[in-house]
Amino acid sequence: MARKFLEQAETYLLDVVDGTRRGSGAACLRLTLGGLSYIFTGVVQVRLWGYRIGLFKHHTLGCQVVSVGNLTVGGTGKTPVVELLARSLADNGRKVAILSRGYKKKKKKRGFKRRFRDLLSGKVDVESSLVVSDGHSLKVEPVFSGDEPYMLAKNLPGVSVIVGKNRVMSGQYAIRKLRCDTLILDDGFQHLALKHRLDIVLVDRTNPFDNGRTLPRGLLREPVRNIKRAGFIFITKSNGDGAVELSTRLRELNPTAEISECRHCPRFLKYLFEDVKEDLHWLNGKKVLALSGIAVPGGFERELVNYGAKVLKHITFADHHRYSLQEILDIVEEANVLGVDAIITTEKMPCASPIWNAGICPCFICGWKLKCSPDRRSIMTGYDASVLNSPDTRLLIVVPNWLGDGIMAMPAVQVLRSRLHAEAKIAVAARPGQTGLWEMQSAISQVIP
Repeated sequence: MARKFLEQAETYLLDVVDGTRRGSGAACLRLTLGGLSYIFTGVVQVRLWGYRIGLFKHHTLGCQVVSVGNLTVGGTGKTPVVELLARSLADNGRKVAILSRGYKKKKKKRGFKRRFRDLLSGKVDVESSLVVSDGHSLKVEPVFSGDEPYMLAKNLPGVSVIVGKNRVMSGQYAIRKLRCDTLILDDGFQHLALKHRLDIVLVDRTNPFDNGRTLPRGLLREPVRNIKRAGFIFITKSNGDGAVELSTRLRELNPTAEISECRHCPRFLKYLFEDVKEDLHWLNGKKVLALSGIAVPGGFERELVNYGAKVLKHITFADHHRYSLQEILDIVEEANVLGVDAIITTEKMPCASPIWNAGICPCFICGWKLKCSPDRRSIMTGYDASVLNSPDTRLLIVVPNWLGDGIMAMPAVQVLRSRLHAEAKIAVAARPGQTGLWEMQSAISQVIP
């Protein structure tokens, strides 16, 4: 009941913000939200200033950290970008962990004895960090992880996925226990406690900055000018025309970032309870009931129509909605009454209840892929090179105290040198008795006794 009320309140506020809701009550609420928006902007800017001057601490974990996020609330298509980035890095030999907050996940309840036992054993606190996948197998159900982290874990074998509010703790666990060397912060542009090596920001071409106002009067999490922190900017949901006007504005806001376009395209239809796929052209001429719980459902329906489907009805829910059994029964009954050939939903389906089979038509999940601009694929595939082959890279290596251990570390340093840009610098801090040995190494730029 509480969840349904919150979703209805969220929908009502969105209607007020975008001007759909009319009347004096909505007008007064918009005026109030406008005042709160100024306060929110002030708090955001003070927080950024605090991190910039060192009032708040950036945590560094000794590995590469890249964030994928946006300026607005939801709907820019972060999950496919995170998936493609993680897959590209893993294919290039990186041990990747995705750190997510796990929005609208259900908490696991633990007794005092279990919490105390976990504390003594050094086990990660499942309330603050929950391992969805260790790179080998799925560990939890989607109701406890959140729909998007579970989807990433399922689609990315070999990549670890951890959810939790404290992403510094999640990152520490990924490094120490799962031996990861690269962390991806899903929806991490505003998460400043963990220092980023690179920020990728997504901008929805169809609604770049909403009405230009910050929360709660608009959908911006921070002022548009703050996009200057980004290293890469993705224009999502592009139609391939270059988005000249938007690209020009983004270039004015951020003169140095690389800007690329991409499009989210459907890639297959998969039966909900079977690992059997159908080609998208199966939709041609079929009568379907579309079902979605995503931030911007219009694009989903539009793609189904593009493949020839006749969408008799599109049932929408709030983003990250968890379907109740009664809702599933109502949807199946609606499909039977309409006489559709199939129910088509998105990969963010968090409830695979057998009740879906109660209908006379099959239920399909529509999988999506990210299609990047042909001349800008380096924004995904070239991250490793941008980090390791940058001439500005500076590394400090503290070698072991024992001479034998120091000698055994030299081959590893040579391998590291071979992966770096020719102008990158490696400094070594060594005991006075070892400095002469390290000074003879061509890979070393400076020896610090």
